[in-house]
Amino acid sequence: MNKNERLRLVAPDESHLDAVWAYRQEFLDAGDSMDGCGPIRRAESAEAWLQDVRAYLDPATVPADRVQATQFLAVRESDGRIVGMIQIRHRFNDYLEKYAGHIGYSVRPSERRRGYAREMLGLSFPFCRSIGLSRVLICCFPGNEGSRRTILENGGVYESTVYCPDTDDYIERYWVDLTDAAGKNE
Repeated sequence: MNKNERLRLVAPDESHLDAVWAYRQEFLDAGDSMDGCGPIRRAESAEAWLQDVRAYLDPATVPADRVQATQFLAVRESDGRIVGMIQIRHRFNDYLEKYAGHIGYSVRPSERRRGYAREMLGLSFPFCRSIGLSRVLICCFPGNEGSRRTILENGGVYESTVYCPDTDDYIERYWVDLTDAAGKNE
């Protein structure tokens, strides 16, 4: 990735709605999962998605059975294009603790294999530390070599592979010690 393709993480707002909806459509067209995008797949509109994202910010308005989470857009500095999304969950519920972790992320299909996921993940660590996390759990599917490399390149240490009966999938679990990751990709 060259310097002109550096990313910044930004909180979504009304100015991003058309771009967010185009991001969603690219995933739907590709038949791909939208990890780290919050409730975007089931949202009826970009406005509804943004309303949900904002509800997740406040513990008083988080939907039942969910946890407080902060959503970021990964925006390429050179042209303002949303190349990825990343969501940081502030704490665990039972499902997150076993199968999903603190951080979910995705890179739009047309922007993959450029190092964006690695940069996004590293850029998320200062925020994680700011909310009191000293280490984070990040999970991926065993066949997702790109995600595995992203996690490892950001200091991830493999813990275990677990079976998720709800989805009939195996999940690899990695921990990143944020005290060791200080300054990496930041």
